[in-house]
Amino acid sequence: MRMRLKLKTVFVMYFMVSLLGLIYALMQLGQRCDCRDHDMSKDQQISHLQTELRKLQEHVKTSELKKTDVPRIYVITPTYARLVQKAELTRLSHTFLHVPQLHWIVVEDSPHPTSLVTDFLAASGLTYTHLHKLTPKDRKLQEGDPSWLKPRGAEQRNEGLRWLREMGAAAEGKEAAALEEAVVYFADDDNTYSLQLFEEMRYTYRVSVWPVGLVGGMKFERPVVEDGKVVRFHTGWRPNRPFPIDMAGFAVSLRSVMTNPEARFDGDAQMGFLESSFLQHLVTMDDLEPKADLCTKVLVWHTRTEKPKMKREDALQKQGLGSDPDVEV
Repeated sequence: MRMRLKLKTVFVMYFMVSLLGLIYALMQLGQRCDCRDHDMSKDQQISHLQTELRKLQEHVKTSELKKTDVPRIYVITPTYARLVQKAELTRLSHTFLHVPQLHWIVVEDSPHPTSLVTDFLAASGLTYTHLHKLTPKDRKLQEGDPSWLKPRGAEQRNEGLRWLREMGAAAEGKEAAALEEAVVYFADDDNTYSLQLFEEMRYTYRVSVWPVGLVGGMKFERPVVEDGKVVRFHTGWRPNRPFPIDMAGFAVSLRSVMTNPEARFDGDAQMGFLESSFLQHLVTMDDLEPKADLCTKVLVWHTRTEKPKMKREDALQKQGLGSDPDVEV
């Protein structure tokens, strides 16, 4: 009985849909057809299509101009060799491909450029600069050290700043004028970034700030804003630091970087003070520019990729059956 009811319901629905389709088709028979294209000669049709093509090309050109007529964002990313390096850089590059006027400065923690990163950047489709700067051995984390024990990426970020200052000093004319409006951001290769974040930072006068999600053992850390000004920071660890903020939570104008050559990251800074060692040369808290709806929206997350477990790979290698070393991961 239940099956017959279901079949009956399906039949009724099918009949109703078919009837509605028939009624719609009959209604269309009475509509006038725009037959202008059929009345055109072949030459007229070609001329019409050429006109439409020119309109389309003009629209595309205007759209491209809009994309390039915005301040440039220079993104400095420190990176180092590990199993997930290429995966991290791939994910990050696919975000950057959607950001207009972005120049990626990738700085390897290496005595020389590696072929993996060199080939990756060449195929990335991005505007980029490839640098390298080896971290001194006494500043490197050793196997088993907690990630917070020593500041990471200080030398590489400083190398990116050095390149920017030299490039800016050599710029002339329109290029120099464009650099006046440019912005610098420090993007680690394991974080997650909303595209909206880059539009928020693009118009930075000195230093702009916003919340960062999943950081410091908290759901988020953020600048607290009152009457349009940053008055303190919502953080769970040492809120009395000069700038208790994550590296992903601020951008600086290239103009400020150029006019304050002493601004750099202190590789010997104590835990949690690396950002402050740089920012204290540029601004006071009163100068900070709150973005992301007065620091109420999270647009960047301090995510971390899990370290791959290679137990089976190690076992196979001992048997001489390991993965082909010529296949790049």
